[in-house]
Amino acid sequence: MDKILEGLVSSSHPLPLKRVIVRKVVESAENWLDEAQCEAMFDLTTRLILEGQDPFQRQVGHQVLEAYARYHRPEFESFFNKTFVLGLLQQGYHSLDRKDVAILDYIHNGLKLIMSCPSVLDLFSLLQVEVHRMVCERPEPHLCARLSDLLSDFVQCIPKGKLSITFCQQLVRTIGHFQCVSTQEKELREYVSQVTKVSNLLQNIWKGEPSTLLPSLQEVFASISSTDASFEPSVALASLVQHIPLQMITVLIRSLTTDPNVKDASMTQALCRMIDWLSWPLAQHVDTWVIALLKGLAAVQKFTILIDVTLLKIELVFNRLWFPLVRPGALAVLSHMLLSFQHSPEAFHLIVPHVVNLVHSFRSDGLPSSTAFLVQLTELIHCMMYHYSGFPDLYEPILEAIKDFPKPSEEKIKLILNQSAWTSQSNSLASCLSRVSGKSETGKTGLINLGNTCYMNSVIQALFMATDFRRQVLSLNLNGCNSLMKKLQHLFAFLAHTQREAYAPRIFFEASRPPWFTPRSQQDCSEYLRFLLDRLHEEEKILKVQPSHKPSESPGCSETSLQEVANKAAGLTETSCTSDGEKTLIEKMFGGKLQTHICCLNCRSTSQKVEAFTDLSLAFCPSSSMENLSFQDPASSGSSHDGGLMQGRVPGPSKEPGVYNPATAAFACDSAVSEGMVGSPDEFRCAEDISVPNDSRKMLVNKDVPQKPGGETTPSVTDLLNYFLAPEILTGDNQYYCENCASLQNAEKTMQITEEPEYLILTLLRFSYDQKYHVRRKILDNVSLPLVLELPVKRTTSFSSLSESWSLDVDFTDISENLAKKLKPSGTEEACCPKLVPYLLSSVVVHSGVSSESGHYYSYARNITGTECSYQLCHQPETLALASSQGHLPGRDSPSAVIEQDLENKEMSKEWFLFNDSRVTFTSFQSVQKITSRFPKDTAYVLLYKKQNSTNSLGGSNSTTGLWVNGDPPLQKELMEAITKDNKLYLQEQELNARARALQAASASCSFRPNGFDDNDPPGSCGPTGGGGGGGFNTVGRLVF
Repeated sequence: MDKILEGLVSSSHPLPLKRVIVRKVVESAENWLDEAQCEAMFDLTTRLILEGQDPFQRQVGHQVLEAYARYHRPEFESFFNKTFVLGLLQQGYHSLDRKDVAILDYIHNGLKLIMSCPSVLDLFSLLQVEVHRMVCERPEPHLCARLSDLLSDFVQCIPKGKLSITFCQQLVRTIGHFQCVSTQEKELREYVSQVTKVSNLLQNIWKGEPSTLLPSLQEVFASISSTDASFEPSVALASLVQHIPLQMITVLIRSLTTDPNVKDASMTQALCRMIDWLSWPLAQHVDTWVIALLKGLAAVQKFTILIDVTLLKIELVFNRLWFPLVRPGALAVLSHMLLSFQHSPEAFHLIVPHVVNLVHSFRSDGLPSSTAFLVQLTELIHCMMYHYSGFPDLYEPILEAIKDFPKPSEEKIKLILNQSAWTSQSNSLASCLSRVSGKSETGKTGLINLGNTCYMNSVIQALFMATDFRRQVLSLNLNGCNSLMKKLQHLFAFLAHTQREAYAPRIFFEASRPPWFTPRSQQDCSEYLRFLLDRLHEEEKILKVQPSHKPSESPGCSETSLQEVANKAAGLTETSCTSDGEKTLIEKMFGGKLQTHICCLNCRSTSQKVEAFTDLSLAFCPSSSMENLSFQDPASSGSSHDGGLMQGRVPGPSKEPGVYNPATAAFACDSAVSEGMVGSPDEFRCAEDISVPNDSRKMLVNKDVPQKPGGETTPSVTDLLNYFLAPEILTGDNQYYCENCASLQNAEKTMQITEEPEYLILTLLRFSYDQKYHVRRKILDNVSLPLVLELPVKRTTSFSSLSESWSLDVDFTDISENLAKKLKPSGTEEACCPKLVPYLLSSVVVHSGVSSESGHYYSYARNITGTECSYQLCHQPETLALASSQGHLPGRDSPSAVIEQDLENKEMSKEWFLFNDSRVTFTSFQSVQKITSRFPKDTAYVLLYKKQNSTNSLGGSNSTTGLWVNGDPPLQKELMEAITKDNKLYLQEQELNARARALQAASASCSFRPNGFDDNDPPGSCGPTGGGGGGGFNTVGRLVF
């Protein structure tokens, strides 16, 4: 029968005839044959299968072999034995090479035919050894795929025990050697299919024997981390990633990033090749593993690797966005790489030239998937342009291309950036290493305490958080200058863009420290603030007066002492009352005007003095607790200098306790409105005892005045402001010298704010002089801080036009002396029409301690801009008129009270920050309000309020055109380069420190101090770290840190 079949398949008969005869041969398999005949038939069919010249011969061989093996199983079992199979695998078949896929196919079919025979077990044992050998020989993808098919069908052929581990490792190496040289789609699809079969085999082995997984993955890493230039592992290894359980990410990444045997060069190669895996079309979770490794490296501070890999591969990742199959993973990796690379715009700018083309291409195809992708991409682009503003030439084409897509809010952008930076990655992978020293979760930068410099740090943070002021400082073109403003600009730029957790302001401290401040000793933050603003104002004014000087030669652009500034400003005082266009930045942002009016009660002559101010010092209302205190500090006598330019502190009436203030310079515009004129500041001094009845002290504003000042009711800042502006009678030792009468006379003194500042600075006078013990004591009274403050600003109008409206609210049954004191003297020709200007609380500087000679400063602040909120408080002038017969004005029912309550509810959830030297944490307005009630020695000292209902006319933001993308102006090139250089240096420092700690991790103690504070401890505390701990509130002698 074998001879007949052999002659038939090689004959020239028609194919249909051949098929009929073959069918007869197959049917004859049921007939009995002796062993020799069976063996001859098996030999023939094997030869046809393996060496058939055409598909027909191979098909006939398969059909006949299967039929005869089924009916003559013992004979086939004897034929298909270990020796025969081993010969096929090791020597091939006649002219057929042993690595030909036809041999594996033949063995695969043979195993199916003898599966029920006992001898198959011997074949399984043989194949376990042989497949291991074959894999070690690095078979080609098509052969390895056929081997995978065989092992998937006959798992008994997979090596067992220790041999299974090496088999998996060798199979990984084999995949690493796969290559596909063809660029045809058909061949590429076939190649991907072959690789998928092999990776599925590995997955099945890992499931069956979990002990093989980790060694296999180690082999994967060994392949991709190889620095051998002659070997480039195949991207086909990406097919394995989808089979690695995601639960193993933490363990594997920790093992990789903390292994001291893994060199940086190897890790860089591995990461680059993993990023290359994004090109593999069917692999899942590649992006997840790449991002996990990036985060792991950031957590152990291996920033050099991250920088190198990002710059090397960012364009390749961006290019993968063009391919739909790999686009989601590529976008995820691109987002992480860009958002985490925050120390320099270099990586982002590498892809900027390619963004517009990509956006236009995807917009034109109109597919929903393309639109969804572009929404995600534009959010990423907005985040990067926000973080690296200042490149309009690069960004304007992009802004034009993406203008129709939604732009994320500033809060969302900040959140994304804060969560993504390398220095904000959780270091859970190295439990015994200290926390990564990067910016806190707030995204804000602290200021390092340089030794009792918390008074400066708290003030600088408050000024930095004054958004409009910060933006104006950053927008100044000060190249070539060495002025104090240049140093402030440098400090603000670093606070905004440094990667450091805290910045050391050494240069600024040395430049801004008042000459009388002893280094490393406690100082008054309010005094420092006045001096700082005065210096900045003087420098700019001198520069304006001498515009012809080059920046490097002008006094404003050089290091000048306070004395030099004062001398040069002495001749300029007369020009201090300038128009808005000529105002300095300090005048524009913090300058207001206060008019003091004194009327002689004998001759009715008046004198007026208009003073410019940058802050108002608010005294506490007199109370029984202050009966033994003198309200005039002898040290403060004559401390106001008329010749200066800045009025650092406006002298208040008699009710304010004296405050030692050697830095009270003034920029004042004096005018004698009528016959009399104040000759010296001493004429404004107040009596120690206040004999004026309380009724005469009620101010014309719609806020409740406590029935008992300093009593059970907690006073508010509004109450202190009312008290400051309330009229007073100058009698007794404090009589006014009237030039018209040429003698001391009783007089009425009133103060009116005639021009409000953009930022209102209020200092609460908490330090009073105790003449008995000759010390300055601190007033620890709690003061309520309103979120909305209404400042009475009085515009000049004719008295006759106002008299009618006054008469509406005055109780004319009160014809006592008090009414005369409430009304202006009859000789007054002008009166004022007050208007309430709303302000929002921006920052609070808190003093923690029991006296001015000890304690600690920290500040609460938030971002507020002039256009952020607009509260239309439509008060009629009548609401500001005299008190009604009930003796008080509307309080809780007033529009401002309602608005304030509504704002407080909204602001509870908004971002407030606590700046405590190096530490910056999130907090809430509720914490700001309750700080003194929780910690009695922590009291609000300096307040910054931002005026509302105003537009920024100081050279507004160009955010709509993309020039000021994040609201802040673009930095000067010199500043940006300095920050980028320092950020790189910082990352290198962190990496070196991390490596040093890793070497000592075994013996080092694991200590961690969270970046925050327990609500049971005060946030303001003195200690070597500049916050938290220390002596607590029982340590009276704490120094100001």
